[in-house]
Amino acid sequence: MIRVASIDIGTVSVRLAVADVENGKVLRCAKQSRICDLGEGLASSGKLSQAACERVVATVDEYLSAAKGAGATQACCTLTSAARDASNSNDLICELENRGLHPEVIPGRVEGSLTFLGVARDFPGQRIVVADNGGGSTELAVGALAVSAEGVPDNLNLEFVRSSDVGCRRVTEQCLPGDGPATEAMLADARSFCDVRFEADIPWHEDGSPRRLQDGTAALADYRGDNPSCGVARPTRLVAVGGTVTSLVAIDAALDPYDSSFVHLHELTAQQVDGLIDMLAQLNVEERRHIIGLQAKRAPVILAGAVAIRELMRTTGFDRLTVSESDLLFGLSAVAAAAAGDAEGVSPVNWLPQLTCLS
Repeated sequence: MIRVASIDIGTVSVRLAVADVENGKVLRCAKQSRICDLGEGLASSGKLSQAACERVVATVDEYLSAAKGAGATQACCTLTSAARDASNSNDLICELENRGLHPEVIPGRVEGSLTFLGVARDFPGQRIVVADNGGGSTELAVGALAVSAEGVPDNLNLEFVRSSDVGCRRVTEQCLPGDGPATEAMLADARSFCDVRFEADIPWHEDGSPRRLQDGTAALADYRGDNPSCGVARPTRLVAVGGTVTSLVAIDAALDPYDSSFVHLHELTAQQVDGLIDMLAQLNVEERRHIIGLQAKRAPVILAGAVAIRELMRTTGFDRLTVSESDLLFGLSAVAAAAAGDAEGVSPVNWLPQLTCLS
């Protein structure tokens, strides 16, 4: 058994997982999350702000201390959408390297693959589509994971992986700025923003049959099948991860305090999401901060996130989704352990992180 620490720096949140892994199976995973808003102002400036970077670095310092205290022997660090987009990401990377880390800005294909690996363990043998709806992007992955009788991942079959530029922070800054309630025109703009991007990236038609993708599109570059232009048929289940969907469950159920065991594998219908959008749109940001079940720091971006989730459901053709707490951190923990020698050093997603020794 190997105990590893994984730090994921996203557009909105910075998260830590300390996990015990054996033969590719995550036996235990303790997670922490803090909203640092790395992507705040990125849409207008094209850069990460100094204040946001300082928040991230301070959080990473705390996480490294916590990981050492928890007995993790190795650590990895990844950055996603905001770092991919910003022109000055290297400034933040240098600060992280000064802490002894080997930070890696991972492409959307790797991000989606890791999330799928983490989620699919709860749906062994099922062909599913996993949507990781973050602050700057939404990763879509279609496939199935075979698991042995002992719960060890056996064979990962990824048919399609794609990153769409739709996330709660991005949609907020592009379509839903300001602190007041949202007008119908603003909501229509947000829906259109999401629709255009999702519809270009979904590899099946409205009736569920495979949709032939256009040659030369970005979607083809991230496709992992043998015949990328043929598209894929719609899977039987949509599983979503990320702070927006977990928050929507918590708001709908008025969870106080948050209960991850209740949220994990909970289902949300399109009708429920519509109702939550209607409620959130009528409130200003300050009023949203007081909603039971919602972290106050997520109030500025929760409406945009809810719109993105609803449009994702519409464009993929699902009237309900399953929410998972087994996210990118679970997949990242598994491949970090492989990099440290677990599972004969083999990564199911053909990517291994660079590790930092914590001892």
